[in-house]
Amino acid sequence: MAYVITEPCVDVKDASCVDVCPVDCIYEADRQYYINVDECIDCAACEPVCPVAAIFALEAVPPDQASFIEFAKEQG
Repeated sequence: MAYVITEPCVDVKDASCVDVCPVDCIYEADRQYYINVDECIDCAACEPVCPVAAIFALEAVPPDQASFIEFAKEQG
């Protein structure tokens, strides 16, 4: 299991998640942050600090946000 950053992060890019990630697997893209799913250790530290509730466990990503799973995989 990994975590995925979804649409609410687009154009917000609050770095709270970056600050708490113990393995530095959150990276900046053009309009949002993304989590490298291969580096994520599933600690969930990022999820509760996201001010826009954009972070979900991979298997819990809402269906209408599924494209962000592929986005993260393509970035990594």
